[in-house]
Amino acid sequence: MPESKKLNIPAHVGIIMDGNRRWARERNLPTFEGHLIGYEKMKQAPEWFFSRGVKIVSFYVFSTENWNRQQEEVNYLMKLLENAVEINLRESAKKNGYKILISGRIEELPGDLPAKCLAITQETKANKRGIINVCLNYGGRAEVVDAARKMIKNKVELEQVHEGMIKKYLYNPDLPDPDIIVRTSGEQRLSGFLMWQSVYSELFFMKKYWPDFEESDAEAILKEYGDRNRRYGGN
Repeated sequence: MPESKKLNIPAHVGIIMDGNRRWARERNLPTFEGHLIGYEKMKQAPEWFFSRGVKIVSFYVFSTENWNRQQEEVNYLMKLLENAVEINLRESAKKNGYKILISGRIEELPGDLPAKCLAITQETKANKRGIINVCLNYGGRAEVVDAARKMIKNKVELEQVHEGMIKKYLYNPDLPDPDIIVRTSGEQRLSGFLMWQSVYSELFFMKKYWPDFEESDAEAILKEYGDRNRRYGGN
């Protein structure tokens, strides 16, 4: 039996795909090239985890702060994301039985992207093999703010406000919290990724940039998780 089968496998892995631009600059390549290679890795990575027993992979794809980047770069990323939602994620979901979820302020995305995000979530909602949660125009504080706004709109009473109620109003409330969150590029912070959900997540920081991420890195993450003794404040 392969060693990975003996491990305590996390159900939900969160990934902050960082370092695309630095990867390109260090190779004297256009920034866009880094995003493109990073995008290709995002297409490959889910299967590396699902084939080893992981049930959910959440990707931090585009944050609410990323709109502050140069307009040319934002436009390129939006086209790349539209292609991902319309073609690649759909084909992958159909071929492999993945369920696609989108977390974030989807309605603020340009053009037909909001409708395409909604379409792919509807088309794949019955798929069972694994869940890919795409965090798009996402911010942890924005998610909590949006949950509060929805509670106020729905006239939730003061005595009804508790952790379970807040969770109910998050973008995808049925998802379990991530067991481990991985960030590439050497940065050691979460940058608002799944802020509410990550309070007891294990953290794993990698020095390599996201475009250099390989299947062996997925194995290393799962091994590291399996070797840890998780505590939840009570022991």
